Amino acid sequence: MKLKNWNEISQITEELRKPDKKIVFTNGCFDILHAGHIQYLREAKNLGDILIIGLNSDKSTKLIKGKNRPINTELNRATVLAALEFVDYIVIFEEDTPFNLINLIKPDILVKGGDWKENEIIGSDIVKENHGKIISLSYKPGISTTGIIDKILTLKEGI
Repeated sequence: MKLKNWNEISQITEELRKPDKKIVFTNGCFDILHAGHIQYLREAKNLGDILIIGLNSDKSTKLIKGKNRPINTELNRATVLAALEFVDYIVIFEEDTPFNLINLIKPDILVKGGDWKENEIIGSDIVKENHGKIISLSYKPGISTTGIIDKILTLKEGI
């Protein structure tokens, strides 16, 4: 099972650090998984040995994205992410940022999409203090969950 609670992921990361594995961390809502997410997560995994995703809970997704989100529940989103071969672990977090989760995991590499500047990336200070890397991956313009939702709503209006 790839979905872990905070205690489990803390133990796992401590064990993985011993054989000198590179732990990659990223986070997001991943509400409707699309090609941009797949490319991004595959690239993230290729940066290290273990890919951990911090998944925004339903509550934190609603805070960030608005009252009509998420479309899919946190457990459904986690199930879809868990089906991806390049995802090793998923941890749900309730806060509006993954700061506390990053502080717990202390990844070697913190990854965000290319639309984020390094100084805007939550937890970058923690990773740098531990001699890790902050990496912004390429951003696929024109592909977004919001865009998909807007397209569906436009199609629905035409019916």
